[in-house]
Amino acid sequence: MTAPGYRLPPDARPAASLLLLRDGDAGLEVLMLRRAERDGDLRSGAAVFPGGVVDVRDRDAHAFCLGDGDAAWSAALGLDEGGLDYVVAALRETFEEVGLLLTPDRLPPEDHAASWRGRLHRGECGAAELCRALGLRLDARGFVYWSHWLTPPGTPKRFDTRFFAVRAPAGQQAAADGGEAVDLMWLTPEQALDPSRGLKLLPVTRRTLEELGRSVDVDAALAFGAGRGPIGLTMPRRAMSRRGPRAVLPDELPYAEIGRLDPDGRGDASCELVAGVPVRLSPRIVRVTAPNAGPMTGPGTNSYLVGDPDGHGWTVIDPGPADPAHVQALLTAAPGRIERILVTHTHRDHSPGAALLAAATGAPVYGRRARYPEWQDPTFDPARELADGERIVLGPAASLRVIHTPGHASNHLCFLLEQERLLFTGDHVMQGSTVVINPPDGDMTAYLRALEALLAVDLDWLAPGHGFLVAEPPAVLRGLIAHRRRREARVHEALRAVAPGGATIDELLPEVYADVPAALHPMARRSLFAHLLKLRDDGAAAVEDDSPEGRWALRGG
Repeated sequence: MTAPGYRLPPDARPAASLLLLRDGDAGLEVLMLRRAERDGDLRSGAAVFPGGVVDVRDRDAHAFCLGDGDAAWSAALGLDEGGLDYVVAALRETFEEVGLLLTPDRLPPEDHAASWRGRLHRGECGAAELCRALGLRLDARGFVYWSHWLTPPGTPKRFDTRFFAVRAPAGQQAAADGGEAVDLMWLTPEQALDPSRGLKLLPVTRRTLEELGRSVDVDAALAFGAGRGPIGLTMPRRAMSRRGPRAVLPDELPYAEIGRLDPDGRGDASCELVAGVPVRLSPRIVRVTAPNAGPMTGPGTNSYLVGDPDGHGWTVIDPGPADPAHVQALLTAAPGRIERILVTHTHRDHSPGAALLAAATGAPVYGRRARYPEWQDPTFDPARELADGERIVLGPAASLRVIHTPGHASNHLCFLLEQERLLFTGDHVMQGSTVVINPPDGDMTAYLRALEALLAVDLDWLAPGHGFLVAEPPAVLRGLIAHRRRREARVHEALRAVAPGGATIDELLPEVYADVPAALHPMARRSLFAHLLKLRDDGAAAVEDDSPEGRWALRGG
């Protein structure tokens, strides 16, 4: 949520916007306006909701407002004071742009109202003067605080905007002011989002329409908004894709990395992982992604070059598949001589490139051999096996600590870059998904213990084997543990529901993984087996004839 005492960024202007909702023949509708075309305006021609910048005179209209006062609205918006200013601004701008005013009082004739709208637009008066002259009160009693958005850093004009939702006033006809608003549209969220309509939608508008689309009518939408709890700040970040510039939202995978690489909003950080293209993550780290994208490897396997910024020797973590082009990309991207090769584990998308890279550089390979050979890289031949807690000094200002993290694989290692509190996680922690635990080398009990052990490590960042850099490691680790615990509970419940004779893994699978697409069930089956083995080892489940492929049941059930 927006923390109490929130302060407006110095380069942003306070603003407010209003979602005017009504029930139409096709369902919930929201009023949208098309902004005038203006050179140099990023919002030129965009379809938006009514709204604009807070005026210092909006505070003078507090006395004319019905509903909660400034203290209540300030608390809701996370401000020390002035929360009601945003509500007044939303009401004033809506009247100015589309001619609708929430008030229990009679509005003046249309031509008289148009005159006042023009005066407001030109800044000749404020909302208080309007109310005083016409004997009006501003009715915010039905307002719902919807969201809080901040324009990305690096944008020429930044706005700190609070969005509110309300039922549109009955008996009033919306009319565009012809200045800011050149066209008005009552649309269902589905209609507004339909590409065939060709609306230019800003990220905040698109996301808001998606949220509104979850409700069938105005009552449901307002209840949804009121029931969401504290509202947090949403700030997109500017980034570059292969199609050109775009805004990245906080719930998108590249968001945290973009903030680390480009906090000032230059817009040159990539929001895509492009095979073979080196990305400098810090003076100590370069990432090169292998061209092996797929269902199990996501955008491809990440190889990392790690070194002391003042030295000349570099270490490769996870050289990836045995792909000569990828090995050449690593050689080209290396800022200096490659001195050693480290492997997190020996699955075939992470370690086979070690032999090629070692042949090209003469660098030794380090890691651990797996306990079970199935699904492993048969070419892996380390010069030495690494021990848990071992420290590898890369130079005066860079060192790696080895952390044994079994579970996904018996030989899995993570490497902590101590100077940056950054953990190279291999497949122990993946971005955007959970890892497959595949017995016998995969072990669910060991996996959970390894996750819990990492909570004691002081971490700021995770560098996964697949995906972008990940922020807030403690929250991520706790989320993974909670997810596995919930899945284990579902396994337990599925076993409780089966007949006394028990059930096979294939019979349990659709129940335990009902929330997972059927196409992924073959991989989920492996993790289900791991969960069942854990329950067996915990004494909670049993399998007939001690055969893992037999019929499973709760112990004593």
